[in-house]
Amino acid sequence: MHRPVRALFAAAVSLAVVVPTASCASGPEPGAAPSASASASSHGGHVGPLRVPEAALRSGERFVDLTMPQPYRPVARNGGSDEYRCFLVDPKLTQQGYLTGSQFLPQNADIVHHAIFFRLSPADTAPARHLDASSPEPGWTCFGNAGIGDAAWVAHWAPGANETLLEPGIGYPMPPGSQLVMQVHYNLLGVGGGAVGSDQSGIRLRLLDGATAVDPLVTELLPAPVELPCTEDEHGELCAREAAVRDVRHRFGAESGEQAEQLNNHCNQGRAPVAGDTQHCDHEVRAAGRIHALAGHMHLLGRAIKIELNPGTAEARTLLDIPTYDFDEQSIRPPATPVAVRPGDVYRVTCTHDVTLRQRLPQLRAQPARYVVWGEGTSDEMCLGLVILSRPA
Repeated sequence: MHRPVRALFAAAVSLAVVVPTASCASGPEPGAAPSASASASSHGGHVGPLRVPEAALRSGERFVDLTMPQPYRPVARNGGSDEYRCFLVDPKLTQQGYLTGSQFLPQNADIVHHAIFFRLSPADTAPARHLDASSPEPGWTCFGNAGIGDAAWVAHWAPGANETLLEPGIGYPMPPGSQLVMQVHYNLLGVGGGAVGSDQSGIRLRLLDGATAVDPLVTELLPAPVELPCTEDEHGELCAREAAVRDVRHRFGAESGEQAEQLNNHCNQGRAPVAGDTQHCDHEVRAAGRIHALAGHMHLLGRAIKIELNPGTAEARTLLDIPTYDFDEQSIRPPATPVAVRPGDVYRVTCTHDVTLRQRLPQLRAQPARYVVWGEGTSDEMCLGLVILSRPA
């Protein structure tokens, strides 16, 4: 769940602050395998359909329901087990509005790993339609981001989230004629060829009319490297880091293959990567703001994730601490009170992964032993913190 790594170091992308209204799983007991092990047929152990939003519409709001134009059957290429596919969906906006909540509805939860929604300006819809028309299948391949100019991230879903409902007075601008790109990450681990099935997921938007004044927010994406070696008992060609990076490049393209090196150069100042189960990265705060919510994202080998502010100083504080990470519980978490940040402050994101889970999770047992680096695949890994904050006008 990310933009290309080089974009993660740029200015924050826009996103509305959300208040999670439900979650679908609790964290595992310490020392236990994550809940993804609960189902051999599902990458994430999803149980049952997610509910349609139950919160009542507030003054000036309306629901807009969107679905993929037609069913799509994902195909993992180049020996991989994942596909990222983008679909253009049109809320048919004729007046200024604001996004104040969203509910993603994964139609085939056994293969939907996560989804991100990017807003396109009216000028960017033509390039998106061209990409769509250039493929004989619905949508287009889109590892990393929407593949369209400056498309802005406005909503996302990962296991553990139900409706995301914006706080009063908060909204994401949706100008007339703007459209959305629905990026879906399909994970086909443990699903045999003809049994994959199709998907026609959708989203319910909560839109506020443009006459109401709201404050926009932004999210900062804080990645850290993943440099997880094979265990002493594991052997194979992919246990060499160079071979593992080449394999990521083969499965997802040259841009994806560069991400491990870009992260190491940024976070470790170009020093040689140091293999280990725990990695961190510092990111400088570049503009003043107030933090309203945080989240952390890893894949199936994730064990713990933490986001700190100004570590090692008298002003140090922990913003997010998930000591027992659960892939099925990735809802956004607000702090007890908003936290002010200023230029020169430092965020630190730290992740711990556990390579022994590869032999404990049904979805990964059949995968070859590998040195794990940052990659789009579910058998690869990520370490990504999200900090959602308001900025002064």
